[in-house]
Amino acid sequence: MPTCLIVDDSTVVRKVARRILEDLDYTVEEAEDGQEAFEKCKAGMPDAILLDWNMPIMSGLEFLKLLRAYIGGEKPRIVYCTVEHDIGAIALARKEGADDYMLKPFDRNVLEAKFDVSRLETV
Repeated sequence: MPTCLIVDDSTVVRKVARRILEDLDYTVEEAEDGQEAFEKCKAGMPDAILLDWNMPIMSGLEFLKLLRAYIGGEKPRIVYCTVEHDIGAIALARKEGADDYMLKPFDRNVLEAKFDVSRLETV
């Protein structure tokens, strides 16, 4: 089964995303901020990451830069999840290594489309 790390400071977002991803047969882990997520990635790199933009301690962008520079950090498919509608912020995330993005609030159909397992196999 593929693995996914959900990184978001919102318990509700993590819970909703977990339910959907587990329905897609992902093994799911969670982190509340970028620092916790980076520690989890060092312990075992996931296949995919759902990454929030604004978080305490370490932002999504800081985590993204750190992870992509880390050995094995190029592996996970990273979907940036944000309330930011700023095209510049989205472009920056893509430049730093995000594979895709989606806007909050998201629904089941959007999340399923972004995390279709067949997409992992082509990355």
